[in-house]
Amino acid sequence: MRITQSWLVLLITVLAGCATSPLGRSQLTLVNDDELNKMGVQAFEDIKKKTPTSKNAKVNAYVQCVAQAVASKAKGAHVPSSWEVAVFESDQVNAFALPGGKIGVYTGLLKVAENQDQLATVIGHEVGHVIARHGNERMSQAQAADKVKQLAGQFAGGGGIVSTAGMGALGVGLEYGVLLPYGRTQESEADKIGLDLMAESGFDPRESVKLWENMARASGGNKPAELLSTHPAETTRISHLNARMPNALKLAKGVTRTNCAKG
Repeated sequence: MRITQSWLVLLITVLAGCATSPLGRSQLTLVNDDELNKMGVQAFEDIKKKTPTSKNAKVNAYVQCVAQAVASKAKGAHVPSSWEVAVFESDQVNAFALPGGKIGVYTGLLKVAENQDQLATVIGHEVGHVIARHGNERMSQAQAADKVKQLAGQFAGGGGIVSTAGMGALGVGLEYGVLLPYGRTQESEADKIGLDLMAESGFDPRESVKLWENMARASGGNKPAELLSTHPAETTRISHLNARMPNALKLAKGVTRTNCAKG
């Protein structure tokens, strides 16, 4: 009876946390957005303590110009009205956006994102994660998965239905199916949201394809199989972007071109 009640509580909690992404996909969002924003702010402060920020005024101005233009078009009840942007001195070819209005760009990305439009592609993608509440979704999935493991452990007590090997299989299944940071579906969704976002903020959406072509060359083919990767393969991303390009070009029509001087 106790186990049955636990499953019922879990079911009610999951149903209460059902939401819909900006592209119409069902989501699980159990985490309070205010708490998530606080976590994002704290994480950003931790990163700033551990990673030096760029002292190059021109580089900072360039990244600020692109990031603020993109972020200004981000909409949603949980989306912050202002964003803090930091440029980190690192060879990482990466950027991120966090709940609470924080954007980080690593200088290594600027070697691959050759112009403002390509940089806007990456920043739009990262802000897209925030708009779509992917951080909330990921944490909610982790919480639900942890509860499932706990309940499965109750079944396993006394050498019952779920064996140790079975629990191991459950863990692997959850790891690759649920718990990996930003699964492929979320990454593809952020690509599409980011494409629309950059188009609306005065950047050329067609440069998004060139950005991922650059990424493919930079990776040198040393990537894990797409099946076990958190990111879709570059060819998959490019295909999805091209499919959505007509819509992005419509959004860009008549929008004043953003001009950010590259540092």
